[in-house]
Amino acid sequence: MLSIEQNQRVTQTAPRTPAGDLLRRYWQPAALVDELAGDRPAVPVELFGEHLVLFQGEQGEYGLVGRQCPHRGADLKFGRLEDGGIRCPFHGWLFDIKGKCLEQPAEPENGNFHTKITHTAYPCVERSGIIFAYLGGGDPPPLPSYDCFVAPEAFTFAFKGHIDANWLQALEVGIDPAHASFLHRFFEDKDPDDGYGQQFRDSTKEIPVTKLLREAGRPVIEVEETVFGMRIKTLRDLDDSGMHVRVTNLAFPNAIVIPMSNNMTISQWHVPINDRECYWYAIFTDFEHEVDRLAMREQRLELYSQPDYKPLRNRSNDWGYDSEEQLTQTYTGMGMDINVHDNWAIESPGAVFDRSTEHLGTTDKAIIAYRKMLMAAIDDVAAGKDAPKSDAVLTGPVAVDTIGPVEEWQDCWIENDHARRGRSPWAKEI
Repeated sequence: MLSIEQNQRVTQTAPRTPAGDLLRRYWQPAALVDELAGDRPAVPVELFGEHLVLFQGEQGEYGLVGRQCPHRGADLKFGRLEDGGIRCPFHGWLFDIKGKCLEQPAEPENGNFHTKITHTAYPCVERSGIIFAYLGGGDPPPLPSYDCFVAPEAFTFAFKGHIDANWLQALEVGIDPAHASFLHRFFEDKDPDDGYGQQFRDSTKEIPVTKLLREAGRPVIEVEETVFGMRIKTLRDLDDSGMHVRVTNLAFPNAIVIPMSNNMTISQWHVPINDRECYWYAIFTDFEHEVDRLAMREQRLELYSQPDYKPLRNRSNDWGYDSEEQLTQTYTGMGMDINVHDNWAIESPGAVFDRSTEHLGTTDKAIIAYRKMLMAAIDDVAAGKDAPKSDAVLTGPVAVDTIGPVEEWQDCWIENDHARRGRSPWAKEI
C-alpha cells in the first residue's frame, strides 16, 4: 500500500516530475518503424505528456522535435519534409533532426536570427523495428545489448498496443506471475502447434501451458535483484510431472522480458503517453527461426484499430465481455486474446489507481520489491545522483518457461536457455 503522495510520485511522468525525470534517463520507445511507412514519413507522438513530431530525414536518420513551431506555434504535424529537415508551412522555418533552425526564408536574406533559435529535439535510434528516443539531459547512455537488440532483423517482430490507464498499472501486471492461472485461464486446451505467434504455446508437449496454469493456481514466487533490475522465478509443483519454472524479468525501469514459447521471448516496454494513457511496445525475438512477420502482424491487425493501435475490445464495449463464454470457455469471458485480459486488469481500476486502498498479498512480492527499487531511484535522481545503470554489454535477460525434476529445478531453466542458444544461429552463450 502506498500513500496518496507516494502514488502520485510514482505515477506522474510529465516534465519536471520525479518519476518523469527518472524515466527520461533511459531510452524509451517513441514509435514503430511501421508507423513511418508511406509517402510522408512523419507522425505526431505524445510521450511523457510532451507533444512531438517524429520524422525521417533524407539520409534515413530520425528526428523527434516539438510539435509546435517555436515561431508562432503552428502544428509541425503538417510540416513539409524537405531540404534535410522538417519545414513549417506557416512561414517556411526549417529545422533539422537536432532542432537547429536552418532557414527562415521570410526573414532578411543575410540575417542571423535563425542561429538564435533552437527547437525542442531528442536523439533517436532504431532497433528491431522500434524507434527509441532519449528525453533526458546530457549524453544518452548506450542501449544494453539485450537479445532483442542484437538478434538479426529477420528473427524479430515489433508491435504495440494502446492502454487506457497509467503506465505503472501496466507494468505491475507484467510482474505479477500469479494472475496467469486465473486471468488467462482457458477451459479447453489447444494443440500447441496451432498457436504460432500466440503466447502460452509449448513449454512442454506433454502438458499444455494452459492446462498446467489452470491446475496449479498457487505458485511459489522467488525474486532476486540483478544488474538489469529483477529476475522473477515462478514455481508450480506438478507432483509426478515435475516442477514448472517460469522465469520473467523486470528490466529497469519500465520493461519486462518474458517467455512466449520455447524458442521465442517478448521484450515489452510500458511507456507513458501521459499520466492516464500508455502504450506497450514489444519485440518478439526468435532464437532458432526467422519470424513470419506477415502472419504475426496480420493476427494483431485483426484486433487493433489503425493508426492509433487501440484494441477493438476495450472499455467502451466492456472488453467484449460475454457471460456465456465466461461460463464455458474462458475465466474472464473476454475472448481468447490475453492482451485483452491484461487490458481489463489494467484499465478497470481506473485511469490512475489509488494504491492507498489496496491490500497486497504474498504473491505480490515482485510488485513490492519493484516499488522499493523505483522509489529509491526516483529519490536518488531528485537528489542529483545518477540513475541506476543497466550493463550495456549484458546479454539476455533469460526468459524461460520449462519443466524439470522437482529436486533439480534450480538448474533446469539455465539448461533450457543454454540448449536453445546452442541451437540458435545468432545467440551467444551467457
